[in-house]
Amino acid sequence: MKEGRVTRPSPRGTYLTISEALRSRIADGAYPDGLPSEAAIGREFGVARTTVRRALHALEESGDVATVAGVGRQVAGASSTAPYKRIMADLLDRIQAGELPVGSRLPSEAELTAAYGVARGTVRRAVRELEAAGHVQAQHGVGRFVSPAS
Repeated sequence: MKEGRVTRPSPRGTYLTISEALRSRIADGAYPDGLPSEAAIGREFGVARTTVRRALHALEESGDVATVAGVGRQVAGASSTAPYKRIMADLLDRIQAGELPVGSRLPSEAELTAAYGVARGTVRRAVRELEAAGHVQAQHGVGRFVSPAS
């Protein structure tokens, strides 16, 4: 036992309480972009990851949640588009609408990460895909810019 912290097991059925709380949030539309990570749910409810997994498994069995490869756990029937694809589509729409004209600098990775609420790797993948498609050009040490090919 760690000093200053009493560790005791959670009561039986805690996973059911967690699954009901998550189910209620799903009904309220709290997770349009997918459920939080197992670690985040565990921290919120103060339980071990295995308890969180049992709660999520209960939601999957009841059909409230579905696991989508490469995306994570999603509300059943919700969009299963990967976050990087949504970012790509949004940036491409902004380019085509003229909001980001040819030659303009894209927002930084940090700005995009904050704007979309995703990890930096997700933003990098979206921008890398736009580069591969010829919509964006990178200038080392300067930034990424809308290419004339767009």
